[in-house]
Amino acid sequence: METKFNFLKEKSQALRKDIIDTIYNAGSGHPGGSLSVVDILTVLYYSVMNIDSSRPKDENRDRLVLSKGHVAPALYCVLADKGFFDKKELKTLRKPGSILQGHPDMKKTPGIEISTGSLGQGLSAANGMALAARVDNKSYNVFAILGDGEIQEGQIWEAAMTAAHYKLNKLIAIVDSNGLQIDGPVCEVMGVEPIDEKFRAFGWDTIVIDGHNHEEIYYAVALAKKSKEKPTAIIAKTVKGKGVSFMENCCEWHGHGINKEQAAQALADLGVR
Repeated sequence: METKFNFLKEKSQALRKDIIDTIYNAGSGHPGGSLSVVDILTVLYYSVMNIDSSRPKDENRDRLVLSKGHVAPALYCVLADKGFFDKKELKTLRKPGSILQGHPDMKKTPGIEISTGSLGQGLSAANGMALAARVDNKSYNVFAILGDGEIQEGQIWEAAMTAAHYKLNKLIAIVDSNGLQIDGPVCEVMGVEPIDEKFRAFGWDTIVIDGHNHEEIYYAVALAKKSKEKPTAIIAKTVKGKGVSFMENCCEWHGHGINKEQAAQALADLGVR
């Protein structure tokens, strides 16, 4: 197991480098949240999810809904590394005609289950996927990645109520709780704490973890997959801009391009020479 978690740690660091390069080449993007969510995506795609890039439409594959779609650079870097498309496409992020636009597009990008970007809607889509699995007698899991700023949206709580009512135990929501959104600290814009107690009150099992600890992420998902009658919400405490000194805990880096000097500093912070 120690070897597994060392691999995941090294992979996350390499993906952070790819995220910086990708957003630098684009001249715009959302680095802060991409860097906070990447450890979660790494554990899911490299150690948990049943996926195969050679069979992207396998009916039994696990599904992932990136509800906070603006952190698409993190997911794109993972999908490229997993072989869903050529890594050279990362250099085309946000360019006209690119398969990699600012938010995920299921019609253009291999490996994207559903188009997202309008915050608050992804959990509803994930509900539909989980219900479809039940109707079709499939056993796949559905993962929905939410943001703590995003859950200010009322539709999230309608979806949470629906998931509990239908006992969607194959649905696992992971909240990338980095405490910041585009306008400032989440607690100042519209407080959402205590997130775990809110989901629990809506009928979910809840787990609170360090969202940068690969071992905690892995075991939280393993526990969630054992649920028999309830969906599970994993509240992952993270740091916006994780790993880059001048980005950490700065809401200014929610959505911001990276210039040459900043890219060099970021890569140095990440241990890339």
